[in-house]
Amino acid sequence: MTSEATTTAKPLITNEELLKNWQSHRALSRKILAQFPEKDLFEFSIGGMRPYSELAGEMIGLASAGMNGFVTGQWTTTPELDHFDQSVHLATKQALLEAWDDVTEQIEELWPQIPEEHFHDVVKAFGMYENSVINTILYFIDNEIHHRGQGYVYLRALGIEPNPFWDR
Repeated sequence: MTSEATTTAKPLITNEELLKNWQSHRALSRKILAQFPEKDLFEFSIGGMRPYSELAGEMIGLASAGMNGFVTGQWTTTPELDHFDQSVHLATKQALLEAWDDVTEQIEELWPQIPEEHFHDVVKAFGMYENSVINTILYFIDNEIHHRGQGYVYLRALGIEPNPFWDR
């Protein structure tokens, strides 16, 4: 005898779980940013890599413009966050930390505005990079982990023990 049961498959990961994962990575990346001495944040480099201030600025810009792009189709940073304007340089550690926190709030506010079915839509991020929304978000996370790893190398080279990578 055969019985058919109607079941709804649970997704491998929900959009809420993806958000929680990304925000936990962002929390750790913020801890790494906060550990840098002011001068070294803007000047220290190894092997031709950019200073961590530039890497943090890239992470801030990708997340802000990315979230705006997913929700509005406009791949620019939030106008209310003037310190993300490309012509304005985040010149202090405090300014970077404040910008980081503003983007964390922006992600929390905009995330619920992404319809669940939109995560699989193909978008052209920043007018150049064609991929699904979910894969673009995964790229943002991968990029952040990569740059955070550079931050770990910098901090250790400066004699500073960074927060454990698992402390998210």
